[in-house]
Amino acid sequence: MDESTAFAPALPAGRFAGREDFQQRVRDALACAAREGWQELVLSDADFHDWPLGERAVIESLQGWARSGRKITLLARTYDEIVRRHPRFVRWRGTWDHIVTCRRSASADPLDIPSVLWAPAWVLQRLDPERCVGVSGAEPERRVLLRETLDEWLLRKSSPGFPATTLGL
Repeated sequence: MDESTAFAPALPAGRFAGREDFQQRVRDALACAAREGWQELVLSDADFHDWPLGERAVIESLQGWARSGRKITLLARTYDEIVRRHPRFVRWRGTWDHIVTCRRSASADPLDIPSVLWAPAWVLQRLDPERCVGVSGAEPERRVLLRETLDEWLLRKSSPGFPATTLGL
């Protein structure tokens, strides 16, 4: 069974509304990624303010997921909210720097940056980040279109950002 179809039934499909529903889908997706061994994740948001990245359960899922051969890419306008609100994630990111790529697009309009959790098997997209309204599912068309959008941002509209360590005197 290939990765694009093997894991889809374990996660919800369809519309969601509200911060709690969004956050629970993020938690569930990362737990599924760890359990099922997804090879790649892309997390994209203007600032990750509403994401539950600092929660102990989320870090445990990421820790269970992380191993050689895995890859996670983050895209944000700014990482200030992650540093301020999610210190557990910042520590995890430092430990797993070799599988984490962080990109930033500081000059972008925050509403233009996609708010997405993308995996080869399933995607979560906030269509209205302000109200936490969006859709999730495993439909191949949605996964391909979102990946193309993310690749455009990652390859053409962003630069490296959020270093694992800060070098200085």
